[in-house]
Amino acid sequence: MRQLPETDRDAIHLAQDPKFPRLLAQITATGGCTHPVHLSGSTTTVDGTTGEILHHYDTHDEPGERLLVRCRNRRATVCPACSRLHAGDTFHLVRAGLIGGKNVPATVRHRPRLFVTLTAPSFGPVHRSGGACRPRRDGGTCEHGRCLGCGAAHAPDAPVIGQPLCVDCYDYTGHVLWHAHASKLWDRFVIDVRRCLASSVGLVQSRFAQHARLSFARVAEYQRRAAVHVHAVVRLDGPNGPDDEPPAWATTELLVHAVRASARRIRVHTPYSPFVGELALRWGAQVDARPLRANGDDPDDDAVAAYVAKYVTKGASETGAGTDHSLTTWEDIESVPVTGHVRTLMRACWRLGGLPEYAALRLRDWTHTLGYRGHILTKSRAYSTTYAALRAERAHHMGHTETPDTVTERHWRYVGSGYTPGAALIVAGIAEDLAESRRLGTEAIEGEWCR
Repeated sequence: MRQLPETDRDAIHLAQDPKFPRLLAQITATGGCTHPVHLSGSTTTVDGTTGEILHHYDTHDEPGERLLVRCRNRRATVCPACSRLHAGDTFHLVRAGLIGGKNVPATVRHRPRLFVTLTAPSFGPVHRSGGACRPRRDGGTCEHGRCLGCGAAHAPDAPVIGQPLCVDCYDYTGHVLWHAHASKLWDRFVIDVRRCLASSVGLVQSRFAQHARLSFARVAEYQRRAAVHVHAVVRLDGPNGPDDEPPAWATTELLVHAVRASARRIRVHTPYSPFVGELALRWGAQVDARPLRANGDDPDDDAVAAYVAKYVTKGASETGAGTDHSLTTWEDIESVPVTGHVRTLMRACWRLGGLPEYAALRLRDWTHTLGYRGHILTKSRAYSTTYAALRAERAHHMGHTETPDTVTERHWRYVGSGYTPGAALIVAGIAEDLAESRRLGTEAIEGEWCR
């Protein structure tokens, strides 16, 4: 008699457990999270006046004496369920800063607002889609004798797009160091936009905050050439943020001018190295500052929020520009499944990380992201709500918040994560059912709109 695979045996064993219905309920409550955190402990809520116990929960009676909670990983490649939740939160966070809601006044929709895109500079010619990859008419070649174009009209999804035309010409050192300083470039850019706005209207820079406030939410995305570029929603408010109307001089045209001027002007210098020298890093020549109108033919606010939310859940491995887990040895770099271009960037990151002058950049710790050390999404404090506030609102909606005049004592400890093979098989089925329910719900809503 042939023995069942281990996964099937484990699934049958779990299904025969008397507490199996409770396990299914926990898995469903996590939304089908693929790598939940296991907690053990208790929560007791008492009346703050009388001391009467109003509610007590203990994991003693749970399957395995543990409670499953979401991993909250934003990457779709790690946990599709939690990444969808994170994308939804990001959508509402960005949308609230565009049209109001979540304690942000609706008047922000009529403020000067831009959708800004900043790119990395060129580190060498790469294959491009369409006819942009064809050789120059003068038959130009690089110093290594390679043609500055391959002669092909590549499809947009061709694997060769973004790969260098000549790996010997490509500035891998500059690429890695630009990534390591990209967050500083953004910080300097924001400061300079404020400076430019102030000088344009005759204000001393130090007094800009007394007249207006620059708010933003930005997301970093890897291009096909494995270089990060930035999308940002930028808004001009009064000095107290979204509750204040901006001064009369704060126009969309002035904000566009300031963004473009600052993007051209900003420079960040790398630490001096006897092997590399000192590099002056800047934004690329391609700068887009698109006004967002309250009424007009421009992309609507929901589309912008959805665009940002889509990219915030993508990991480096999903975009083909690295991997989502740390690389701790040179052998890890050689074995990770990436393109030759990305692997060379990783090698450059590792080599540069061994130089004492770049120790503060921690390049080896960030080899898996090609030296980029910034958050995928960042926002200014006054732009809109926060992830914490959105989670609290969701907990309140589900009845998980404290009521006035009560005291809650919590005692929890971490006891593990993930699933056994059999449980993972069960989770996959539940996650598929939940995804199908969401799809049917979306189709029903769209059907109502079409009537």
